[in-house]
Amino acid sequence: MQVMVDTAHFEVHADPHLPSAPSYGFGRCDCARCGPPAQPQRRLFTGLLAGSAVLSSVPAWAQQQREGVDVGERSKLAGLVPAEQMESAGAQQYQQMMREAQDQRALAPADHPQVKRLRAIANRIIPQSYGWNPRARQWKWEVNLIGSSQLNAFCMPGGKIAFYYGILEKLKLDDEEVAFIMGHEVAHALREHARERMAKTTATRIGANLLSSVLGLGSLGDAALGMGAQLLTLKFSREDETEADLVGLELSARSGYRPEAGVSLWQKMAEASKGAPPQWASTHPTGPTRIRDIESNIPKVEALYARAEKPQQRFEVAQPLRRRDG
Repeated sequence: MQVMVDTAHFEVHADPHLPSAPSYGFGRCDCARCGPPAQPQRRLFTGLLAGSAVLSSVPAWAQQQREGVDVGERSKLAGLVPAEQMESAGAQQYQQMMREAQDQRALAPADHPQVKRLRAIANRIIPQSYGWNPRARQWKWEVNLIGSSQLNAFCMPGGKIAFYYGILEKLKLDDEEVAFIMGHEVAHALREHARERMAKTTATRIGANLLSSVLGLGSLGDAALGMGAQLLTLKFSREDETEADLVGLELSARSGYRPEAGVSLWQKMAEASKGAPPQWASTHPTGPTRIRDIESNIPKVEALYARAEKPQQRFEVAQPLRRRDG
């Protein structure tokens, strides 16, 4: 259910108080842990499509030989954490964050031009997601815009998308670049990176053999509440970020958005990081290696883009809004 906003006022805050906002977001990774950029072993996506029940729930393109990027299978470790509980936790945290934003007039109303823009782009990307994760078909997708000047966006487990106004306005993103960011964030949810990271953290603490029984002790609500707290502090690895870049590249291309936008987007991010505090720069790996990885994969999605139906409507870039300190 979408959060309703009963006021026409919408303000952009330098740093709104959003205690339920996750620590992860666009381009952020746990660089201190993961060290140099990883080179994941990539296998054909067709390895995921075992069994007729799975095949019947994905688009035709996913049932045939894969065309597009190659990032290998989803982590089997993620299976230690129930998907239903993870998605429930994501929904609870997302709704709480939307309430916090609304209380500060930092939640854009449904008729805001940039909300319409984000939801129109999402409506093109979401149907392309089903082949990457069959559960995505039953997610209750939401897309909202937060009045924060920070450069950030995220997609919580279960398809809960949020963009911060700052990333739209400061980077002057066109529709293709917005689509790449959205595809990147949706990819994190589809590949269940948060679920995988939580499983690794929990397994480290109590042992993989005890994990399933511990999660089964309480009610679904109690487990979701505990997971929600962990969701606030999760960060993705560089391998997760690379994977999200490539899957996002394919999602946006299949949705009719120019794949080269991934390169221009990260060039803008690199420019925006100049002179920024070291912490900001370290959580946004925007170096040449990342751009080269995207460029090397563009030929794999060019045919998909060429065949895709292109958007009939184009939207204006985000304009500066009334700002409020704090």
